[in-house]
Amino acid sequence: MFNIPEVRLGVVAVSRDCFPIDLSERRRAALCEAYRKSGGEIVEIMTTIENENDAMKALCELKEAGCNALVLFLGNFGPETPETLLAQKFDGPVMPVAAAEEFTEILKSDRGDAYCGMLNCSYNLGIRNVRAYIPEYPVGTAEDICKMIDDFIPVARIILGLKKLKVIAFGPRPNDFVACNAPIKPLFDLGIAVEENSELDLLVAYEAHKDDPRIPEVMADMEKELGEGNKMPGILPRLAQFELTLLDWAQAHKGASEYVAFANKCWPAFEEKFGFVPCYVNSRLASKMMPVSCEVDIYGAVTEYIIACATMVPPTLLDINNTVPSDMFNANIAGKYDYTLQDTFMGFHCGNTPACHLVKPEMKYQLIMKRSLEPDSEPDITRGTLEGDIRPGDITFFRLQGAADCSLHSYVAQGEVLPVATQSFGGIGIFAIPEMGRFYRHVLVAKRYPHHGGVAFGKVGKALFSAMKLLGVEDVAFNQPKGMLYKDENPFA
Repeated sequence: MFNIPEVRLGVVAVSRDCFPIDLSERRRAALCEAYRKSGGEIVEIMTTIENENDAMKALCELKEAGCNALVLFLGNFGPETPETLLAQKFDGPVMPVAAAEEFTEILKSDRGDAYCGMLNCSYNLGIRNVRAYIPEYPVGTAEDICKMIDDFIPVARIILGLKKLKVIAFGPRPNDFVACNAPIKPLFDLGIAVEENSELDLLVAYEAHKDDPRIPEVMADMEKELGEGNKMPGILPRLAQFELTLLDWAQAHKGASEYVAFANKCWPAFEEKFGFVPCYVNSRLASKMMPVSCEVDIYGAVTEYIIACATMVPPTLLDINNTVPSDMFNANIAGKYDYTLQDTFMGFHCGNTPACHLVKPEMKYQLIMKRSLEPDSEPDITRGTLEGDIRPGDITFFRLQGAADCSLHSYVAQGEVLPVATQSFGGIGIFAIPEMGRFYRHVLVAKRYPHHGGVAFGKVGKALFSAMKLLGVEDVAFNQPKGMLYKDENPFA
């Protein structure tokens, strides 16, 4: 089950009837040729829009070709009403772009004036209440627009994925985890479905998978993935049984949706009734692009799914957890990396990070839970965490969150995981984000974000920020550089 959408891109050229139509068509052909040469796939719609009838014909051609994302190409000034009508009627994300004038000679007779037409296009999109993805500078040559298309695709994938996503939740939030509770109405406004179930429902389904003939096959795959890190092989049958339970539930319950994410209660009763911690299974489903958030964090699950769509790389969800001790900072970071102590922190969770993102993944037990659940015995029901230091490299911290007033807000912050041993437990890494101390105070604290943050492995802030704006999220915060004060920041501090 591949759990994220494939973007099938179509391009439609438009032409103002008092401008040469062949100019727009030549430019469209050049764009398609350039994009294919770069290795991309694009459907060239041959109808050029001059009027509303053309717009409806092009719409039919887009549907017949199976296109789910649209490049609205202003090869010249363009007809503002028909072109925006197409954007309104098209059931998918739209990117309007405009052709630049290629060379001096064209100015004498075949000037396209698409630079001007883009203004009217934007105005008319607003009149129709159409949200479109407009690049930072939406005018360029064929080669320039190819780069815009590459930026558009992950944004389109996010929009398409959320429209057909169902978040399946099991259980209420753990006691005193109010931070994981948020209104779900804004998710329905985005087109996301939510199915809420009890832990008992999950237990019944799990017990029904006892002696499932597929369990040995899943165990073998786990053994292969863990390799030398398979330190507690005796727990694998239970974990394999649970993995099949979730996958079967997703298939049986996705209903009218196409894609699934989970938000599951994972402690404290889970361990006593199921006999393990589910962290490793959560990591494996994340590797299948089907994230499972901890502690029934529904917005965390949506956050992870957005990251998966943006990157096509397995995401994770971590606690923004603890400070880096000053002696560790001074010994391993100071003078080697251009960060202050306040720029750094440790991101941690029990063991849900996919194996591909860990330096040396090992099957272990949940140390904190063992203290309370089985303090005087060898670990049994607290086994099942996947632990290790997170691989160093670029990351983007991100979260979408619903507020009590049913508004949506989000943050995006780029940084990196440093190649410094954590000397701790769980799935954990030392993160560095420029101006993290100020971001922590004036975004995470001031705007009342919960402790869970989604981690994208790579610098994808541009796509995430653009997607949030396209979804209508007005407040998209980021780690502001020095000299750029936050709204509530004390200028004298």
